[in-house]
Amino acid sequence: MTTPPYPASGTSLSYRDAGVDIDAGDSLVERIKPLARRTLRPEVLAGIGGFGALMELPKRYREPVLIAGTDGVGTKLKLAFRMQRHDTIGQDLVAMSVNDILVQGAEPLFFLDYFACGHLDVEVGEAVVRGIAHGCELAGCALIGGETAEMPGMYPPGEYDLAGFAVGVAEKARLISGRDIRPGDVVLGLASSGPHSNGYSLIRKIVEVTGADLGSDFHGRPLGEVLLEPTRIYVEPLLALLHRVSIKGMAHITGGGITGNVPRMLPQDCTVVIHAGAWTWPTVFRWLQQAGNVAQAEMYRTFNCGIGMVLVVAPGDTEAATDLLTARGETVYRLGEIQARQTGQAPIVIL
Repeated sequence: MTTPPYPASGTSLSYRDAGVDIDAGDSLVERIKPLARRTLRPEVLAGIGGFGALMELPKRYREPVLIAGTDGVGTKLKLAFRMQRHDTIGQDLVAMSVNDILVQGAEPLFFLDYFACGHLDVEVGEAVVRGIAHGCELAGCALIGGETAEMPGMYPPGEYDLAGFAVGVAEKARLISGRDIRPGDVVLGLASSGPHSNGYSLIRKIVEVTGADLGSDFHGRPLGEVLLEPTRIYVEPLLALLHRVSIKGMAHITGGGITGNVPRMLPQDCTVVIHAGAWTWPTVFRWLQQAGNVAQAEMYRTFNCGIGMVLVVAPGDTEAATDLLTARGETVYRLGEIQARQTGQAPIVIL
C-alpha cells in the first residue's frame, strides 16, 4: 500500500468544516422556485431543480436564429454593498444581457444567473434573485436556472459577484445588422434611467474624492439611491416597434458610452451625427461631471449621459416610431441623422 506524502487529519472532516453552509443553499433554492415560476413562458419544459433546464422554441418562428449574450453588473456591486441594497441589482443583471441581444432583434427566451459568494446569506441571496426575477418579467423571458456558488475565502464578508446569460430568438429574415443604414436615416434615442450599470469605477472615484455622503439629499432622494437606480429594460416597447416599423440598426449604450457604442451598428461608409442639444442630460450626469471635473469627451466615452438605447429608422418611419414608443412609456429624442462618411472622418460626430 502506498503511503500518502502527508499525515492524515486526526479529525473527521466534512464539507461544513470548509465553511460551506449546505442548509443555506437548500433554503435559497426553495425561496427561488416561486420567484422563477412567475417568469415562466409556455415553451419551458423543465426549469429550476434539475441538472439542466429545457425549453422548446416558439413555433411561430419559421427560420429561428438563436442569439445569446452574457454580462455582469461590474463595480456597481460595490455601491450596493455599501448601501446594503440588494433588491435592484438583479434587474441590472438581466437588463445588461437582454438589452444587448435585443439590438439584433432578439426576443429574449430565457435567462440563467451565476451568484458567487464566500458565505451564503439567504436573505441577501433572495433579494438579489427577486430583482433578477423582476427583470425577467419586464423582459418577458423565463428564469429557468442558474448557479449559486459558495466559495469560502474567495470573497470578502458581505460581498458577492454576479453574472447573467440570456438567450433569445429572432426570425432570420428580420435580423437587425445595420447593413441597411443609409445617409439621410434618422437617429432616435431612448431615455435611460440613470448611469445604468456602466461607469461605476469612475462614479465611485468621484464619490471618494469629493467625500459625498450617499445618504444626503439629491433632489428629493438619497444620492446613493439615485446612483443605484436599476437599468431600464427596453424589450417590450422595441419588440412591439419591430412589428410596425423597420428598425435598421440599434445600439445599447453600455461600457464605452455613446461614442464607443453607437458606431458598432454602422456600415463602414456611414457616420452618425448627433446634436448635443437634442436632449437634456439628467441631473445626476451634470453632478458627476461637475463634481469630478470630468471633460465633456470623457463623459460621452464613459456614460450614457441620459440615452440608454439608440436606433436608426428611415425618415418616413420617424413619426410612427416616436408615437408608438411614447405611447408605451418611453421618452424619445430625435438625436440626429446618418451622413456619408468622408475620408478620415470619425464614425460618430457630436455637434
